[in-house]
Amino acid sequence: MEKAKECLQLSEEELEQVSRLTIPSHRVGVQPCSFYEYYALRGIRVHRVEPGFVACTFKVPPRLTDRTGKLASGVIANLVDEVGGVVVRAKSLPRSVSVDMSISFLSTANANDELAITSRVLRQRGGYSGTIVLLRNKATGEIIAEGRHSLFRKHASKM
Repeated sequence: MEKAKECLQLSEEELEQVSRLTIPSHRVGVQPCSFYEYYALRGIRVHRVEPGFVACTFKVPPRLTDRTGKLASGVIANLVDEVGGVVVRAKSLPRSVSVDMSISFLSTANANDELAITSRVLRQRGGYSGTIVLLRNKATGEIIAEGRHSLFRKHASKM
């Protein structure tokens, strides 16, 4: 337990950086994007969208790396969630919610690496959708992670 506490301790420099953060509240229609969108999703570039398929790229910003300079695993999980969810998004229907995610972390990415991300629908049945998301290093082709993402959307009422 003590080793875990030590690992989670912030250095003086990190504490200083955190204390300087200012996070304005998001106001729909007033600000261009929320803190979450600005911090975690900025930099995703969509290249191809087809029914059941999305292809995009993401340049790893230094702010989303861990202490060793590698892309943080939580960022990979976030990308699987977002890109896996957008492939099943349908206009005029409520958003799907994540039910389950399984991610195989196969390699790492460094700051400023460019990732090629593809997502496709494996199957849809009723309100359930299953997707697969593949993250590759665009320069080397090496697979960084593979995620399987299950989502559910409540059917619109027929009444």
